[in-house]
Amino acid sequence: MSTKHHIIPIFVPHIGCPNDCIFCNQKKIATDKTNVDTKGIANTINNYICTIPETNEKLEIAFFGGSFTGIDMDIQRELLETAYYYKRNGYVDRIRLSTRPDYIDDKRLHLLKQYGVDIIELGVQSMDQEVLLNSFRGHSDLDVINASRLIKDYGFVLGLQMMLGLPTSNYVKELFTAKQLISLKPSIVRIYPTLVIKDTFLEKKYFRGEYIPLTLNEAIIICVDLLMLFNYYNINVIRIGLQPTDNIAENKDVVAGPFHPAFRQLVEEKIYKEILTSFFKNIGNISNNIQVKINKKEISNFIGQNSSNLKYLNDSFGIDKVKVLGGDISKSSFYIENKDMNYEINIREYTEKYLLNKKLITIDD
Repeated sequence: MSTKHHIIPIFVPHIGCPNDCIFCNQKKIATDKTNVDTKGIANTINNYICTIPETNEKLEIAFFGGSFTGIDMDIQRELLETAYYYKRNGYVDRIRLSTRPDYIDDKRLHLLKQYGVDIIELGVQSMDQEVLLNSFRGHSDLDVINASRLIKDYGFVLGLQMMLGLPTSNYVKELFTAKQLISLKPSIVRIYPTLVIKDTFLEKKYFRGEYIPLTLNEAIIICVDLLMLFNYYNINVIRIGLQPTDNIAENKDVVAGPFHPAFRQLVEEKIYKEILTSFFKNIGNISNNIQVKINKKEISNFIGQNSSNLKYLNDSFGIDKVKVLGGDISKSSFYIENKDMNYEINIREYTEKYLLNKKLITIDD
């Protein structure tokens, strides 16, 4: 039986942030109703624990929404004491938090270690100095490098977050950022396409015509390359796209930008499309009645929304009879077969071929 992971989110909206980034209105991401005192945290944790079945579960308390290590040290200690009580007594397994690269030092990390924090995620957003400056980030790429190394030296799990489509950024800068993050060897990464949110300075620039967000298709194309790069280097991308909420949705607080409630699936299905294209272009003529055997969790990504990949196979290669079977198959491969053939598609091999063709890696990598 596979282990299920459950996140108990604790939002600390903006209280640790020293400035307003151009894209951020933290009140729209973490609601004003959030209670961040110790009693509120305990209530939140207890409510979550009561709803989670006692089976093969892993529970994690995660402080989201603000720069945790920017909070007053005494308040940090109070918040962490509450979380650590639940970890120390076996109610939860891990504690995670997110913060800024320039709010990491020995004193802060010593405190986090003392109270059992396991994972620290840094909001990097970009490693390009011009992009950081025009996004009002208030930190440098050197801050990211130093903070990442210090976090790993202390034995924490390192997570890094990047954004694409920020002001003055472009495809080349997104790839540069991804490769810089890869060089820091994080365990986990998040990728967020930039959205224009209400009541941000980016919204003002958007309405003045000074900022043009990525289209959904542009963001997907970039994220395909980024995800394949991170996958190639065995770095776990745990999220692509902002988590939809009551406010973070079209016709709510998302004014413009590449928002989609299933953004990651659009990226994953396009990767399968690239693999299928490469395979069928090289296989030659093929009869119908193809059967695909794949990990059961990957069926929807393979088929695509509205069966887009199956329609593509029909339109591009005349294959209109495809049966997709899910099973306990490794996610590293899937199988295409019919009466004439039986092929194993090794996803890493096709990923490497794709990246080499686009000159995103070299043979030496």
